[in-house]
Amino acid sequence: MSFWDGKKVLVTGGSGFLGSFVVEKLIGERSVSPENIIVPRSKNIDLRVWDNCVRAVKDADVVIHVAGRGGGIGYNRKFPASTFYDNIMMNTQLMEASRLEGVEKFVGIGTVCSYPKFTPVPFKESSIWDGYPEETNASYGLAKKMMLVQSQAYKQQYGFNSIHLLMVNLYGPRDSFDPENSHVIPALIVKFHRAKRHEEKYVTLWGTGKATREFLFVGDAAEGVIAATEKYSKTDPVNIGCGKDISIKELAKLVADLFSYTGEIRWDTTKPDGQPRRCLNVDRAKVQFGFEARTSLEDGLKSTIEWYRNEQERLR
Repeated sequence: MSFWDGKKVLVTGGSGFLGSFVVEKLIGERSVSPENIIVPRSKNIDLRVWDNCVRAVKDADVVIHVAGRGGGIGYNRKFPASTFYDNIMMNTQLMEASRLEGVEKFVGIGTVCSYPKFTPVPFKESSIWDGYPEETNASYGLAKKMMLVQSQAYKQQYGFNSIHLLMVNLYGPRDSFDPENSHVIPALIVKFHRAKRHEEKYVTLWGTGKATREFLFVGDAAEGVIAATEKYSKTDPVNIGCGKDISIKELAKLVADLFSYTGEIRWDTTKPDGQPRRCLNVDRAKVQFGFEARTSLEDGLKSTIEWYRNEQERLR
C-alpha cells in the first residue's frame, strides 16, 4: 500500500508557490485523489485565528504546513513585527489544532533563515542553535524556528508525529515577482527583463554581490517535502537543498546572459548583503529519505524565465 492510500491531506499554502507544486505532485505522481486534498485559501481561512485552524485540520490525516508570511531582505526589514506575529501564530495554533484532532503526521516547513548568521559552511543541522540569525530576517527565521521547538516538545510530551524541514531559498515558476516582497531571483529576472526590453544601459542591484546563496528549484523542493512526509519521522530537523551556493554577482551575470543583456551591472553598496554565505549540508536528507536535487541552476532559471515571459505576454 502507498503511504497516501485513504489519507486526507491538508496542504496549507497549497494554492501558493511551493504548496501548488506539492499538490500537483501528490495528484500526478502519488495518485492522491483531489477529493482527499484540502487546500484552504488565506482569503477564506485566516490561520492566525484559532477557530480557523480547528476547522482547517478537521478530518485530516496528514498536515503539510507550507503557508507562511515573508519575502526578500527589503520586505523583512519593512515588516519584521507582522512577519514574526503572522508566522508564529499560524504555526503554533495549527500544530496544536492538529494534535487535538489526532492528525497522524504534521510536516512543518522551516527555513534556512533560522540558522545563525555566521554558521560554518556548509550548514549542518547540528549548528541550528549556535547563534542568532542574520538581523534582516531574524524575525522570520526565529518564528519558524519556534515551530521546531514546538515539534520536539510535542513529540516528547504527547508522542505527536511531526517533522521540521529547513528549506533553502526556492525559485521557479509561480514565484512572487512583486518588487515589494520578491526574493533575489525573481527580482533579478524582473530587472533584467525590463532592462533588455527598454535597452537600459545599466542595472542597479542591492549590496556588493559578494554574498552567496544556495537555490533549489521549486519542483525539487516539493519532491523533498513529499519524500520526507513518506519516510522521515525523527525529531531532528532536516536540510532541504542542493548543497551548492553561488555568489549574487555570479548569479546576476548568469541571469543577464540568459536575457542576452550586455549593459553594465552596478552595485548599490548602501544596501545590505544579508547573511554572508548560505549553503547547506544535505547529507541527512539523502541518507534518511533518499532526497537529492535534480534540476541544475541554469535549467531552472531557463524554465523560470520562460514562465515569466509567458505570464507577461498573457497580461499584456
